[in-house]
Amino acid sequence: QVQLVESGGGQVQAGGSLRLSCAASGGTFRNFAMGWFRQAPGKEREFVAALSWSGGTTHHADAVKGRFTISRDNAKNTVYLQMNSLKPEDTAVYYCAARYGTSANAYYTQQYNYWGQGTQVTVSS
Repeated sequence: QVQLVESGGGQVQAGGSLRLSCAASGGTFRNFAMGWFRQAPGKEREFVAALSWSGGTTHHADAVKGRFTISRDNAKNTVYLQMNSLKPEDTAVYYCAARYGTSANAYYTQQYNYWGQGTQVTVSS
């Protein structure tokens, strides 16, 4: 059973930066493609970014493209989400997710097998 634990969330002013981390355990990390999703109050969980098992291929949602960057360190069993130029509309609970397979082409929650508990990101104006 794979376990994912997010960290790095918090409160920041608009224009600021945060780096989220997601530590994985209980499985062979390089067997999984990884993703980040977020869920704001009253809204559905939405795709933020995904990357392949090697980290060589990444996809970012249009809303975050150019501001957020997903990456991974397979030696540390960790995936990251660097968030720059944060906006109030980025406020949400951010979730790390893992899926069996190597491709980064996964944009829907049902494509992922394991989820973390989430970390709150709050951006004030």
